[in-house]
Amino acid sequence: MLASKALLSLIFLVFSIADATPVSRTTGKATLNFATKVNGTGTLNIVERDRARAQAFKQAAHPGKRSTSFGVTNSVVTYTAQVGVGSPATDYTLLIDTGSSNTWVGASKAYKNTGKNTGNSVSVSYGSGSFSGEEWTDTVTLAPGLVIKSQSIGVASSATGFSGVDGILGVGPVALTSGTVTNTNTVPTVSDNLLSQKTIFEEVLGIYYVPASESTSAGTLTFGGVDNSVITGSVHYTSLTTASPAGSYWGIDQSITYGGKTILSATAGIVDTGTTLILIASDAFQTYQSATGGTLDSTTGLLKISSSQYSALKPLSFHIGGQTFSLSANAQIWPRSLNTAIGGTSSSIYLVVGDIGGASGSGLDFINGYTFLERYYSIFDSTHGRIGFATTAYTKATTN
Repeated sequence: MLASKALLSLIFLVFSIADATPVSRTTGKATLNFATKVNGTGTLNIVERDRARAQAFKQAAHPGKRSTSFGVTNSVVTYTAQVGVGSPATDYTLLIDTGSSNTWVGASKAYKNTGKNTGNSVSVSYGSGSFSGEEWTDTVTLAPGLVIKSQSIGVASSATGFSGVDGILGVGPVALTSGTVTNTNTVPTVSDNLLSQKTIFEEVLGIYYVPASESTSAGTLTFGGVDNSVITGSVHYTSLTTASPAGSYWGIDQSITYGGKTILSATAGIVDTGTTLILIASDAFQTYQSATGGTLDSTTGLLKISSSQYSALKPLSFHIGGQTFSLSANAQIWPRSLNTAIGGTSSSIYLVVGDIGGASGSGLDFINGYTFLERYYSIFDSTHGRIGFATTAYTKATTN
């Protein structure tokens, strides 16, 4: 989280709930539709923002630091939803984050006390930001028909590092709540309670992004299953990694090749909605930079290439669970229509692969962020301890 509230985020993708399918009693799932809005808020180095988040992930997973989670305000791309809390419900603008697991309100709009104060205190540190306050249980409404009773929520009496949002909707692994609430081991997440209250049949979260470069951006967040209407192929799953520190989050094992040549051998890393770019270990990044001919741009922090180098780009492939997920040349570049939003020039071409800030072998050697996830549907499956990916209509899109 940025120390300066004015630098909350560079690009803010606002997920406003536009519609929602009712929870199906036969399938046990509900899909929320959200609209995407892109706002440039100044010239910031987006690689530095993502790298700071990556380092925070590594530090938090060290023994004795498991009480720390990380919100998406540290990233360039953030996602929010209007979530109702209380009965009757008051709407709060909450960040959607797969990298943290506590749900809380009160950073901006005050909580209206309609629930029960548990008497416990809650405190979570998010890098240079934090919140602390009291634990309450109350009704949480994600959408009509998607209602959670007696959900644990943090009610902030103090919050720093947030601006324009009311708190976080944490959809990360429940273990990340360990040590955040007094007199409590872990706190059931919204997904945990949707399952225990039989609103959904499996603790599965499906996320579908339409690239921000599209003129009519939209997407879906599905609790309890997969939105089959937006995938164009089979879902391929891989087990969560056991390596540390990646195993503390939504971690997987993968290798990466560029043009058929290995640039990162099989290793552990994470899949994260709160990271904008694709970050890879420094040695892999140097190999990728050499192969593409990119030069570092000091303003954006991204690799910059010429038109002829763009034409020569080869597939960047992620080998996960025996399957290959490739990014075309167009998928490897930042949307040119959004160059000025990140401080770049409109005519330049920037690559979306960045340096994670450390050599491979750390136990968290990559982050597959938004620029990967906008090309593949992603499924975060707590019930079976796995993550899945599937192609969509935008996997091979050339809109960047």
